[in-house]
Amino acid sequence: MKRLILVRHGKSSWKYDVADDKRPLKKRGFADGELISEAFKRFQDHPILIWTSPAVRAYETAKIFKDKLEVEDQDFVIKSQLYTFNQSSLLTQIGTCEPSVNELMIFGHNPAMTQVVNSIGDKTFSNIPTTGLTIIDFETRDWNDLKNGKTILNLFPKNLR
Repeated sequence: MKRLILVRHGKSSWKYDVADDKRPLKKRGFADGELISEAFKRFQDHPILIWTSPAVRAYETAKIFKDKLEVEDQDFVIKSQLYTFNQSSLLTQIGTCEPSVNELMIFGHNPAMTQVVNSIGDKTFSNIPTTGLTIIDFETRDWNDLKNGKTILNLFPKNLR
């Protein structure tokens, strides 16, 4: 069995004149990261592998979860290929995960996150919101074989505020 946890980065700031991948979180992004990571911690009581896009807004969101979940440095990986907005590219990257890993948490970007959740899980959403977290379980041993997943949890900030 494989468990995929997808998290869209937190709300970013457009206040600064910087490249897209350099946009930081705004205060709400940090607050929502704390809110969702605290709620998720109740469901996660064992080590987890985190992969994050290198974009500042995704990395900052992932770092909040890393700290809250007490993830070891070796289990926190920045992957340049996760700076994608494309569903196929995101699924390709997920497929590169080692078969020995049973739980993978990914921090990335829309529209890829919403499209992947809708294409491999059994619930659909018009839009995964910023800092939205979705857990999907699969009856498979291979990360390249993610289909017909069971969406078991959605944590969206607006539902917890």
